[in-house]
Amino acid sequence: MTELPRTPSFSLTGKTALVTGASSGIGQGCAVALAEAGAHVVCAARGEDRLNATVAALQAEGWSAEALVLDQGDLDALKQLFETRSFDVVVNSAGVARHSAAIETTPEDFDVVTGVNLRSAYFLSAYAARALIEAERPGSIIHISSQMGHVGGVERALYCATKHGLEGMVKSMAIEWGKQGIRINTVCPTFIRTPLTQSTFDNPERAAWIMDKIKLGRVGEVEDIMGAVRYLASDASALVTGTSMLIDGGWTAD
Repeated sequence: MTELPRTPSFSLTGKTALVTGASSGIGQGCAVALAEAGAHVVCAARGEDRLNATVAALQAEGWSAEALVLDQGDLDALKQLFETRSFDVVVNSAGVARHSAAIETTPEDFDVVTGVNLRSAYFLSAYAARALIEAERPGSIIHISSQMGHVGGVERALYCATKHGLEGMVKSMAIEWGKQGIRINTVCPTFIRTPLTQSTFDNPERAAWIMDKIKLGRVGEVEDIMGAVRYLASDASALVTGTSMLIDGGWTAD
């Protein structure tokens, strides 16, 4: 009898996951995707009220979740977290944007955006990997990046700089940690409809630019990201590291 291969498991039962920026938008969707797959999800964000509401909603579905008030930019708190807690999966969905013409970018804008999108992402990865290496355990680190880590954009020089930097960082870290079984990847969405992006969609010129670039003819929804995150967190992606999943509706195809 022919022996057929078996599809690797997408289950996360028995895994513990950390999701930053989990109180709304894409981060909240990531938390749902992992909790629904069986993981215990530690939902981290700065705002306590929305964070608690998200965790309560997850628990109401019968899923395992807890809230952690965390400023990801506080590197001491971040380091202490990974010294005291163990995570099989880490999803970084925290991010910030201050869009403007490049000649109008202020040093404050630069420091804020790079501080969240690159500096905290770098050390989150490093602390997570160190904890896994010391525990001699494999793991998956996932960053919510952007299609803007692969192309340029109108009034987005600063944002693109951080996302291009994130993409390069992930490739280098994948090389360093592969032998320890630690995988690190990015998910790169196009424009996703969330409260944070609504102002862009409300601008007719910007909305027309977006619709012209997305070949599938619609903007993204949070649900479009969730399957990719579950895949990268699970054993189904056991041979995937140092790369990006572009969920951009074909934006970068040309």
